[in-house]
This record gives sequence, C-alpha cells and structure tokens, in this order.
Amino acid sequence: MIGGVRWIILLVGVVSAVAIHSQQSRQGPYPFQNPDLPLEQRIDNILSLMTIDEKIECLDTNPSVPRLGIKGSGHVEGIHGLTQGGPGKWGRPLTVPSTTFPQGIGLGETWDQEIVRQAGQIEGYEARYVFQSPKYKQGGIVIRSPNADLGRDPRWGRTEECYGEDAYLNGAMVVAFTKGLQGDHPKYWQSAALMKHFLANSNENDRDKSSSDFDERLFHEYYALPFQMGVVEGGSRAYMAAYNAVNKVPMTINPLMQTITREKWGQDGIICTDAGAMKNLVTAHKYYPDFETAAAASVKAGIGQFLDDYRDAVRGALKKGLLTEADIDRALRGNFRVMIRLGLLDPPSRVPYSSIGQESTDPWLTDKHKALALLATQKSIVLLKNSTNLLPLDKSSIKSIAVIGPRANEVLLDWYSGTPPYAISPLEGIKNAVGSSVKVSYAANNDGGAAAKIARESDVAIVCVGNHPNGGFDTVWAKVSVPSEGREAVDRESIKLEQEELIQAVMQANPKTIVVLKSSFPYAINWTQENVPAILHMALNSQEEGRALATVLFGEYNPAGRLVQTWPRSLEQLPPMMDYDIRRGRTYMYFDGQPLYPFGYGLSYTTFAYRDLKTSVAANGTIDLSVRVKNTGKRAGDEVVQLYVRHIDSAVSRPRKELKAFNRVHVRAQEEKTVTLSLPASRLAYWDADADRWTVEKDRIEIIVGGSSVDARLRKTIAVR
Repeated sequence: MIGGVRWIILLVGVVSAVAIHSQQSRQGPYPFQNPDLPLEQRIDNILSLMTIDEKIECLDTNPSVPRLGIKGSGHVEGIHGLTQGGPGKWGRPLTVPSTTFPQGIGLGETWDQEIVRQAGQIEGYEARYVFQSPKYKQGGIVIRSPNADLGRDPRWGRTEECYGEDAYLNGAMVVAFTKGLQGDHPKYWQSAALMKHFLANSNENDRDKSSSDFDERLFHEYYALPFQMGVVEGGSRAYMAAYNAVNKVPMTINPLMQTITREKWGQDGIICTDAGAMKNLVTAHKYYPDFETAAAASVKAGIGQFLDDYRDAVRGALKKGLLTEADIDRALRGNFRVMIRLGLLDPPSRVPYSSIGQESTDPWLTDKHKALALLATQKSIVLLKNSTNLLPLDKSSIKSIAVIGPRANEVLLDWYSGTPPYAISPLEGIKNAVGSSVKVSYAANNDGGAAAKIARESDVAIVCVGNHPNGGFDTVWAKVSVPSEGREAVDRESIKLEQEELIQAVMQANPKTIVVLKSSFPYAINWTQENVPAILHMALNSQEEGRALATVLFGEYNPAGRLVQTWPRSLEQLPPMMDYDIRRGRTYMYFDGQPLYPFGYGLSYTTFAYRDLKTSVAANGTIDLSVRVKNTGKRAGDEVVQLYVRHIDSAVSRPRKELKAFNRVHVRAQEEKTVTLSLPASRLAYWDADADRWTVEKDRIEIIVGGSSVDARLRKTIAVR
C-alpha cells in the first residue's frame, strides 16, 4: 500500500510538472503575459518590472519595453482613411496606399451613422493590415481620429476635420466612427480611437496660447458632449489634449481631464499632448517658468504620452522632486490598458484581429473597400439648388459638355490624408460617364476667354470651384494663397469665394450652368445662389470624387446629403472669432438673421410628404416617435428625417431648437414608410451647475419633425413629467 501511495504521489508530481510547464509556455515567464489575469493585475506586474528609464521612454507615443518583450503601437493619423503617405508624408518608411474617404465634414454631411461606422471599420482594418503585414510592418493601430471638435465658426481653418456645428450630430458620428475603428469584439479592439482635441479647439490663429472661455453649462451641453458620447457610448479610451486653454487654464494641464473624463466618464486609457504642447506651457502660454515644472504638471494632470521632446524635462522634474515615479506609474497605466485591449500583449491565437495582414491582396484594392468609398462619397453630396430641374442631366439629349474650373481636373489631398490607390477627378468621372458620344471640353480658368468660349459652344457647363485643403501650398506649412483659404494653423479671413468671378463669366456665356462647390467649409456664394440654376456641394479628398459626382449629375444616384453647418451670407452675421459663448449668435440654435443655407439643409431629385406623427413614452422615460414619410415623386431617393426639440416651460435658458434624433431612410417612388425615432429622456436634460449633474426637468416640449432645421413638417407638444 505504501508503494501504491508513492506511485500516486509520483504520478501527481509528473502531472503537476507537465501542467506548470504547459502554463509557462503559454504565458511566458512573467505574470503580465497571462491573458487570463485581471487587467490591472497585469499592469501592476509590468510596472514593477520596469526601470525608471524604461518608464520615461514609455511616456512617448509608443509604449514598448523591448527587454520585457512588450511591443506596443505608436500613433497614425486617420480622419477619413488611414494615413501612410499623402502631402504630410506620414508613411514611415514606405508610402503605403489606403482607402480614402471624403473629409470629416463630408462624412458628417452623409447624416448616416452606419456608413460612417463602416468607413471607420475599413480604416481600422487597413491600419491593422499595414501594422501586421510582413510586406509592410509599419504604422500603428492607435489612430488619431475621430475629431470630436465642433465647427462653431466657418472661419475655423480645420473645419474640414469635424462633423459640423451641432453637438449631438457630432457625437453620433464620433460614436459611429469609433465603433467602426475599434470593432465589436467583447474583449479586443481592432484599433484604438484617439479623439482630437479635448477641448473647445476651433480657432487656429494663436491656438498655442489662446483661451476658449465659456460657462459650465456650455462645457457639458455643447463643447464636451461629443467627447462624452465618444467615451461613454462609443467606447473610446484615448484622446489628445488641445493646445488652447479653457477659461485661462491650458488643456495640457487642465484638471478637467481627471475630474471629468477620468472620474465621471470612465476614460481610463491614453491621454496625450498635441505636438509640442508641453513646451508651449512655457514659451507660448507662459504658464510655467521652466520645462521641468511644465512636464511635472502635465504628468500629474493625466498626460501619459508626449508628442514633444520631453525626456530631459521629465528627468529634471524627477531630480528636483517635482515629480515622483509613482506619478509616472499612474500616467502609464492608461497606455498599457490600451495596448492590452489591442491584444498586443496576448498570444495571437487569442486575438481575433491577429490574422489580418496575411491576405494575398491589399485591402484597398478590393471591390468592397472601393465600393464603400464610392457610396460614402455619393451619400455626402448635397444638392443646394435645382430651380429649373436642370439636374439630373439626360445623357441621351446632350451632345456637348464644358467642364470648367481649377477644381475640375484634380483630386486634392489634405494634410491628414493618406495616398489613395487611385483618384478620379470630376473631369475624368464625367468623361467616363458619357463615353465618346458626348463631346467634353475642359478649361481650368477663363484666361483669354477660354472658359466662356467652351461654355458658349456647349449644351451645358459644369464649373468646379472651391478651396485648396492645404491653402494652395502642399509642401509649405501654415500658409494660404487667398483670404478665403484656411488650414491647420491658419483661420480664414474671408468666406467669399474668389472664384465666383469665373462662375459669373461662364453663366453669362451659358445659362445652363451647374456649379460644383468642392469645399472644406461654408462659402458665402450669394451671387451664385441667386443666379445659377443648379448647385452641388461636396467635400474634398475622396478617391471616388469624380465617379460619385458623375452618378449624381446624370441621375444614377439621387443626392440626399445635408449641411452640417449654418452657412452665413457674410461675416457680418457672425460674432467675433474668439467669442466661444455660442449663445451670442452662433449655430442654428442661436443664429440671428437669414442664413444663405440653414443647418440640415439639402434637396433631392424627388419630393417627400410627412404625416401621422405619433409618440409614446416607454417605462424608462424614452419617447418613441413614428412618422409616415411618402416619396411623392418619380424617383427613388433618401430622406433625412430630423427631429428637433423646443423647450416651452423650461426654468432655465434653452436654445431656440436642438437636434435630438435623425434617420436617413431610402424610399422608392410613391412608396410610404414608417420612420421611427427614439428620444431618451437624458437628451432633454440640462446641466445643473449647482447640483453638479444632468437634470431632466418638468417641462412641456415641442417636437418638430422635418427635412432641415427650418423645414418643420409636423409638430407636437408633449409634457415631460
């Protein structure tokens, strides 16, 4: 019996040894390599193993620790497609193509959360592919996108990056793009969405030292709302702090990062500076006397990654006792949380995205990615005017077309663009659409009367005008060619379109003139609106720009994009640029006077009728709405049903109206659909600064449903209890 016990003990020992060996081979020698351990426990172990020099290195944008076998990810840009090339020369070491969508403002003009989610999904996939593919192995899967800033003023030089002026619309698009980038796996992310730029960053001039000043209600209800939605609803766990101050406190060291985003929203991941922002605290803001103090304050405020030359300053801060290793540990935890969620510390067999990069065909060459770029571009095009039903053009009755303008034979890329695998200009798209049976003439300008001549000789003239997204200087930073241009580091001085003289000359030569405004921001095209029969707006940069435009011009696609900003008639209708109190005349919620085009505006080749608005209140307080929408025309098309709320009995000041829900729906000719919208009670709340919380008050609200902020088709008043 004793011998039997010995054999049992020996057998147990052998089994235990095999199990331990198997466990170690699966996990590696360190506890943090065990994917089954709690996340915080893994990070505790990582920090305990790191030297102070390794910790300082991990305050960079790539938290790798080679000695421990930790390979992190750096950042890439990606406002409207992965950026591994383009005018900014972002690709290192190679320029790698990527699927290139319309600028952020164009994606916003789709008013389609699903198409924006799909664009984010494609971008995140391509980032993984380039990062993991043996052919490339570059870039990163922490993506500086989406831009959650608000386009409160059309003079803002970076308007192109945002989704518009409305906080809820921006937030909805931020959530959609974030979910697309990160994927839907319950544990691992495809890529990480690093939102830009927290907070109230919508002026370029003096941005490194300016202050955006406003009250606490505007902070929560307007400027912070898209970021909050990105964190709470979208799941983003990374953002970049803005250059500017808010209420005189620079965002790089602003306590709001901790008290709001960390403690209230649950943002537990990466917080990084903008490029050079730590040193700006000394040189531009003049907030601190030296870089050591600035670096210490940044880390203590929550900054875990520097886009700056920070190492000497951090070491100096440690030496002077301004900063402790424990402070650095707290800041680094967010970096490693993101790396673990990306699956970079786990066995590839555990991570569903680890096989991306093994395909034989680059994804940007696939029909799926090309088709989505086309569809997103088609959905982004806004029909601003069609007074004589000149559009859509009938190919069978046209013998000649004049294509005119400086934007007709090019697809311009902005600073945060990648390099598309191909690009179709408007001229090329039109030629491809009509074939050899229609004569297509081209003139870039009216030098020597060239534009007027071909317009006069053609059945119809198409004039392509608009801004250059890099101000006219692809390789020169912070410079623009004319006052109406804007870009990063430069705000616009004018909103008048200098090329309107060309439109006038063409229109005089041929009254059948169509204007295609390719622009990153609004223009006061008053003469064009008054005199030209048909106007289209589209954002710049899409690889499918020309094909999408041609499908709209010739009626293969019925446009249904909607504007996401109020387009003023002149600068005189706007408050001073640095007035961040939007209640003094900014956005559709407070705009005084008659705009050129209102927020939410856009036409169609068909017409829609609304009827039978019904509401019901669910047990959780959500108001469910339905409305019948009929396509009363002869063409199938999309309608963007928009729901606005006006507070009637509110005890506090409220906007004149606020967008609270929307739904883009496709309706066949003569078809009637029931469109449903949901209005959670939380969207009716205001920020109660005294109570430090959101409050839904007893109130009466007017629900307004229609096709734009000024197109009220149906109204209903309901009580909120």
